[in-house]
Amino acid sequence: MILLPLELLSTDIYTKYVFLCKLFLKNRLKKCNQDILDYVEEFQDFSKMVLSRLSGLNSYKTEVKDEVENLLTRVERAQRDIDYFGSVRDSKMCVEVDEDLVKQQLLEEAEEKRNLKSCCDHLLASVKSLKMVKKTGDKHGSWMKDPGKKHTKIYLLNGTVNNVIFEFPNIMTFMESNHTLKARRVILPFPWEGTGHIIYQGFLFYHRHGSLNEIIKFNIQKRNIVDRMLLPGAGRIPAYQLSPSKKIDLAIDEQGLWAIHAEPEIGGNLVITKINHITMSVEHTWDTTCSSKDAEAAFMACNILYVVYNFPSGGTSRIQCAYDVLGTVNTYEIPVLHFPKRQGSHSTIHYDPKEKQLLAWSDGSQIIYKLQNQQKA
Repeated sequence: MILLPLELLSTDIYTKYVFLCKLFLKNRLKKCNQDILDYVEEFQDFSKMVLSRLSGLNSYKTEVKDEVENLLTRVERAQRDIDYFGSVRDSKMCVEVDEDLVKQQLLEEAEEKRNLKSCCDHLLASVKSLKMVKKTGDKHGSWMKDPGKKHTKIYLLNGTVNNVIFEFPNIMTFMESNHTLKARRVILPFPWEGTGHIIYQGFLFYHRHGSLNEIIKFNIQKRNIVDRMLLPGAGRIPAYQLSPSKKIDLAIDEQGLWAIHAEPEIGGNLVITKINHITMSVEHTWDTTCSSKDAEAAFMACNILYVVYNFPSGGTSRIQCAYDVLGTVNTYEIPVLHFPKRQGSHSTIHYDPKEKQLLAWSDGSQIIYKLQNQQKA
């Protein structure tokens, strides 16, 4: 556009000239605004692309981390198997031994097998009846006896995160209305997580709150921690879909201490670990065929895992998956076992190998289920 001196322009020409200048500036401003809008749109698209790439990198990082953790878990299991086979191989080496000592060891081993068979020669036939003992505490919690001791004490652990144990001298005291006033309180140095703890031979075994898979062994009478361990592969997903606060479920049966958890690498199925309660070490691990989906609890009885299922909205609980770690029972032939008709759900079910009964926590109620067993074939 050519600019002319104002004195050379007439009034009409001046008016048209000003109009054209304004029109020119308006078009330039409009184009400038459009360029800015195009730039902002391009920048937004670029930002979205960068954020998408970063999100993909974070997802890939998580996948790599999970794969590494899974690999470490498998390597640890493989190392245990290698150590086991190595010990078996070493035991087969030809060495000179005392014949009387060998005979004595064979007799002791035979006696041990007879005892094992005599104390574990049954499987669950039905959940026969229930007894409502009391209604106290939160919706979730656990209560139990110590099957490893001769006393009749009752222990109450309320909530999914807490650090106070209530110890009652007997079940009659526990059933009283002012029961907490007569209870001995034991304070833990670290709170528990979930409701999968267990008491055995004077010790509380529990999953420490805030940890992935640390199990603590706590002496109840001396009130101190005596040992701890990490449970490989556990703690990443809930053990049971309908009990999301419980990542590790500890159990006791005639053979001692067990741990139950779920692993994503096997489709969320349950994994059983036999733990030496004295040394706090893993003895063996089994990947089961029982799913954690729609499961609310489980318990071990006579080397068999029984998994309890329900509906998300609550209903009649049922045992519809079992797994025998010794393989002596065809668990697929065990029928679905329904609990006595009672609508609700369970946050905890513990097996008492001494009384052969279940102690359960259901919506704040403490329940005892009587069991009917049958001889193994």
